[in-house]
This record gives sequence, C-alpha cells and structure tokens, in this order.
Amino acid sequence: MTIAPKAPSETPDLGALSELAPQLAKTFVSVASDIALVIDADGVIRNVAVGSDPISGATADWVGRRWTETVTGDTRRKVEQLLSEVQASGVTRRREVNHPTEGGNTVPVAYAAIRLGLDGPVLAVGRDLRAVAAIQQRFVEAQQLMERDYWKQRQSEERYRMLFQVATDAVLVVDPQTMCTTEANRAAGMLFGRPSIELIGLPASVGVAPAARPGVDELLQIARATGRPAEIRALAAPAVDGAPSGATAVDISATPFRAGDSMLLLVRARAVESGQELRSMTDRLGDFVERTPDAVVITDSSGRVQMANPAFAALCSAGGDHDPLADGPVVGRALADALGDPQRTLAAILAEARRLGFAERKHATIGREEARHAVVEVSAALLAEGDQEAIGLTLRRVAHRLADLPPAINELAEAIDRLAAQVGLATLPDLLQEASDLAERHLIDAVLARTHDDRGQAAHLLGITPESLRQRIRHHGLGSNGPDGDEPPALLN
Repeated sequence: MTIAPKAPSETPDLGALSELAPQLAKTFVSVASDIALVIDADGVIRNVAVGSDPISGATADWVGRRWTETVTGDTRRKVEQLLSEVQASGVTRRREVNHPTEGGNTVPVAYAAIRLGLDGPVLAVGRDLRAVAAIQQRFVEAQQLMERDYWKQRQSEERYRMLFQVATDAVLVVDPQTMCTTEANRAAGMLFGRPSIELIGLPASVGVAPAARPGVDELLQIARATGRPAEIRALAAPAVDGAPSGATAVDISATPFRAGDSMLLLVRARAVESGQELRSMTDRLGDFVERTPDAVVITDSSGRVQMANPAFAALCSAGGDHDPLADGPVVGRALADALGDPQRTLAAILAEARRLGFAERKHATIGREEARHAVVEVSAALLAEGDQEAIGLTLRRVAHRLADLPPAINELAEAIDRLAAQVGLATLPDLLQEASDLAERHLIDAVLARTHDDRGQAAHLLGITPESLRQRIRHHGLGSNGPDGDEPPALLN
C-alpha cells in the first residue's frame, strides 16, 4: 500500500477580514505590537495604528505614502522583500528596518506581514527594537571596555616584564667563532656564582651543569648558523669556592646581532620561576619595577625612550603624579634630552651598546643645570628581537656629596683634616703621597667589604688587574693581618 506524501499546509484565505483591516491593526497594537500598517496592493500605506509610545511623531503623515518612503535608504530593500514575499505566500518572516525621525536619529522596527485575502490589503505588524538596541549597545560598550582593560593590563605586564629583565637578566656577549664570553654583566656573575670578570674568556656554557653544556653549545651553533634567535632550558651549576652548588633551572636564549662587519651572539639567562612564584609573577614584577631605586629604561635604537620605571622618571625630574609606564612626557623623548647629557656620555654608551651589544658600569654626568649635575653608573645591553632593536639601560646614582656618603667616608674626611694639620711639618709631595695612600687604602677596603672579600670582583670594580690589587693589599697591609702577620700599619701620626 502506497501512502501519498502529505501536501504542505496552505495559508488560510483571510479575505473575509479585509474590511476589518484598520480594526485588526488597532487590536494588534493594543495586544502584541507597537505599530501596525495597512498597505494596499501598490505598497501605499492606507492606515497606521500606534501604541502608547509612538515610534515617531510623523507616523500620521505616512498615510498615502509608499511604505518604502518611510524607511531609511539602506533598509528599503527589506521592505520590498516583505511586500514581494507576502504577495507570493501570504505571510512573511520578520525583517528589521529603520525609520528616520525628526531629530536625525533612526528607530529600528521588526516587521512581519500577512495578506488578508487574495486581493485584500496587507497587514504589517511591527515591534519597536529601541530597548533591545540599547541593551545590545550597552553590552557592546561593556565588552569593548573589558577588552581595553584586558589589553591595557597585558601591555602593563609586558612593560613590567621587559623592565624587570633589563634590570635582572644575566647577559653575555659571545664570540660565535670561539663560543667564549667577551662581556658579562653583574647579574651573570650572580647567576653563575663567580665574578663577571672571571667569565670573560671562558666558554659561554661554563656556568651550566656539565650534562647541559652540549645542549647550550648546540643552541649557540644553531643561532650562529641560522642567524635567528634560539632558546633552551638548562641547569645552571654555580660554583662556590670552586665546588658545584645546587643546580638551578634557567632559560637561556641566544640572539645574533651585527657588530660592524662581524656577528656576535647576545645570550640572556634567567632563573625559571617555581609554580608558586609564577602565580604571583605580575605582582612581583610590578613591585620590583615600581620600588627599585635603580632607574630602568628601554630605548629604541636611536635612543628614544619607549618605557621606563618611576625611578627613571624621578631621575628626569618628570615630577607630578605622572605614570611613567603610560605614554607621557618621558616616553618618546631622546634619552639625552630627558636626563641631560652635558658631556655626551650617554650617547657614547648607547653607541657602544649598539656596536658591541653591551656596555657595563660606565659613569655619566647628567643634568641640565651645573648646580644640579649628578653622577650615575650606567649599564646598557642590546635587546635584539628580530629586526627590531632596542637598548635596555639601568642607571644607579653615585653619591658625590659628602652628606650623601656613608658614615665611613666621614672618617676619611677627618683623617684628611688631620693630615692637613701637618702642613709645615712635612713637604707637600710627602703629604700628597700620604693622602693618596690613605684614599687608596680606604677605597680598596670599602670594595673588599662590598664584595665580601671577593678579590676578582673587587679588582673588576676598581678597574685594575687582580695581581695589581694583590700588590696594593700587601702594600697597605689590608686583610685580617698585615704583610708580616702584624696589624696594618697606621698611615697617620
């Protein structure tokens, strides 16, 4: 037995209601819509019924006009589709159109239409969408605000991360031919457990665990061969008094850069954070960047400031409540203009960092007025990211006024005063020689105390060779005992 397919349902003939179209329009408005239009076969509006809140004050003028003339130009096509569809099938799906108002705004209305009989009028029933549009607009604005806050936070985190790395990352400059270190900063010495000066001339992998050294060597070879940055995680094995200490996981990256006609490798290393530390990473970075007394700044290759921490803004005397991590008076300015560079030392440091990838512990005089000049210790390193080059600098103010110096310096000043009292009892050359010995002894003693008697690091800080430092220590009788096991001799009467 064959079952014939069921014929699709047809729209019932509503021709009997055609005479009641105006009354039906008012009924729809009062029950379930905001506006209803009675439209003839030519698309002309013959009757308008509106609810208690009219969508426009000019709806009464629509009678006698084509429906397409009451909507905006971009939605006329939708009205034509409604009329075409209702003539073909008797009913339509809902479409949204916009009616212009006297104030220049538009009112969105969703219409559906039904034909009252084969030759009867069309009844178009509309719903005012202004409330819905307002909710949608508020949603869009809230979403945009959330996105702006999100990206602002991401940018802030990125600034903190980069500034933190400039201030704390271990940085090595490596000769790609010998794979030996040519320059190293203080952070590298701290990470690898030996004075940074002792890293110079040693293989770049000397600070990692023996088992990890082939991987680091391969990393450097890949960066040299491809000319592209590469990164690896390894175990650092700092040496304490020549013996390996506890290993620390470190992320090591190597970036090639041009130095004149040759190529060098810029190697950066940072300790891997534990899970607990990672959870508070942003807070820790932000706290460090905000609170460190060292000025930290990143410039582009031409020396214009891209980002900086509050200490840098204070050093520039930017003042006020300006947030230096946002666009402001410091960002975009040339470094020399922001700080003042009367001796053009900063320009030379930037040039050295661009040329060699590194500039460590250079002294510069900053300030625009002679009375406000200050001396800072500057370290700079190239930040090579693909084709984009930047330079990260840290600046530490060097105390140069007696009131700014620690109490021990006051003792030196008193000793100089006592030495001056001997004028007339000794010749000037003898007094100058004794004053020189006195200052030299004090400075060596202070550096040894600062480096915890690490003589290699002390020699590097003083700018002399370790052998020269040993000779001077013996000459002045510094250390726990004098040159012959006696107490250090007094330099002053």
